[in-house]
Amino acid sequence: MNRRSLIKSMLAAPVLGGLSAGAAAAATTPDTGEMRRPARLQPGMTVGLVTPASNAWEDEDIRFAIDIVKSLGFAVKEGRNLYQRTQYLAGPDAARAQDINTMFADPSVDAVFCLRGGYGTPRILPLLDYDTIGRNPKVLLGYSDITALLNAINRRCGFITFHGPIAAQNFTDYTLNEFRKVLVRGEGPVRIGAPPRFEAAPGRAEHNNRLTRFRGGRARGRLTGGNLSLVCSLLGTPYEPEFRNRILFLEDVGEAPYRIDRMLTQLWLAGKLEQVAGIVFGKFTEADTSGNTFSVEHVLRERCGGLKVPVIRGLMTGHVEDQTVIPVGAMAELDGDGGSLTLLEAAVS
Repeated sequence: MNRRSLIKSMLAAPVLGGLSAGAAAAATTPDTGEMRRPARLQPGMTVGLVTPASNAWEDEDIRFAIDIVKSLGFAVKEGRNLYQRTQYLAGPDAARAQDINTMFADPSVDAVFCLRGGYGTPRILPLLDYDTIGRNPKVLLGYSDITALLNAINRRCGFITFHGPIAAQNFTDYTLNEFRKVLVRGEGPVRIGAPPRFEAAPGRAEHNNRLTRFRGGRARGRLTGGNLSLVCSLLGTPYEPEFRNRILFLEDVGEAPYRIDRMLTQLWLAGKLEQVAGIVFGKFTEADTSGNTFSVEHVLRERCGGLKVPVIRGLMTGHVEDQTVIPVGAMAELDGDGGSLTLLEAAVS
């Protein structure tokens, strides 16, 4: 079940628990100074495994995720509530938040990986202990619904977080190389998210991983963004990402072109698209283009092609097997003519 199907199922289920009043009072750390970098991943480190949103359907799927993390050379510490399920959530909000707080407070845990996305991460944002998390910067990895967690911690705690593969997936050779490049070797400057190598031949050309250059030019700035739906859900909250002078990257799954149009229009009407230094669109997979509709390309071009910043589409971020790791908060350069995104610094220490 993808995120769109999961959200539809919510209409038939009661909402569980309420959000803390702290959501309205939470403060935002100013976007000043250098962004702190968590320690690079090394073999033998301990990874805390958590479920901030939805859970896998079966316990065996969780054990599969544990095996994936171990195969990468890490020990695994399971969140106390890792196996909980409450309808479309991986247990009550307080339990899911507690696991994240505990993993960052635990000195034996070196990094925190998310089992999967789904739905529910924004619900726990007011329940996180940002003071403790901020004192213990660690690699935090996930994507999709985890976008809310990555941006909230980056903004509130001042260290780089990582939009990349979840634990409950097999890593392709491409995904593993991008993972090691950013999180293990800590390379920089280095290109990230370039389409995988394709062997062209007579009668054969790349089709699935093409780059579209909507507007050329070069721009530098810190990276922000992730899943388009989640970025929009944070607007007007204390956890809203910083947009000014940032390179915004966006992806999504299961969204028809008109819904992508609606969300980009929301960002435009809120004045956010005029603030960014550049835009990188990743993959918009499983988009329903049946019936009388614009294409995804048309929507992206119309909403963003007129901006006076570089805009490209097609880097390997999103709900795809070949997936890069994008460090939220790291300095990068976007080349709209060359169609590339380059980290200007190592994202880990």
